[in-house]
Amino acid sequence: MRHRQAIALLSLAGWFVSVYLWLYKIGAIGELQCGAGGCEAVQLSPHAVFLGLPVAFYGVAGYAVLFGLSLAGLQDRWRRSPWISPALLALAAIGFLFSAYLTYLELFVIHAICRWCVVSAVLMTAIFVIAAAAFVRERTAPFAAHG
Repeated sequence: MRHRQAIALLSLAGWFVSVYLWLYKIGAIGELQCGAGGCEAVQLSPHAVFLGLPVAFYGVAGYAVLFGLSLAGLQDRWRRSPWISPALLALAAIGFLFSAYLTYLELFVIHAICRWCVVSAVLMTAIFVIAAAAFVRERTAPFAAHG
């Protein structure tokens, strides 16, 4: 269950980063604290909107779902549910692939790096690795116990 606790913690951190970027994108805060200015270049690029919504909003929603699902998986009622770990892995895989795509855009299309986006990508990568390891461990545990 420690993997679900770790996913909850990392998701919460990612949620805060995404909220910060989303608030900037919708004009609720005036200036990003980034250092080199790459964050604003990325956030003001046409690639910062996907299907009509700010990319950061997908982060807000995605991290919130991961957080809620990981917390639900810690409850006695759903702790041994066969769908929690696969769902965490599937959502984390989608988030990881989307983060990889956005990182590609930053490096090779926009030619600017947003430090907050990098933090989010690292958090999502960690969530994906933890979810994948937990999924494999849970799937092989019954066989290891008998063999």
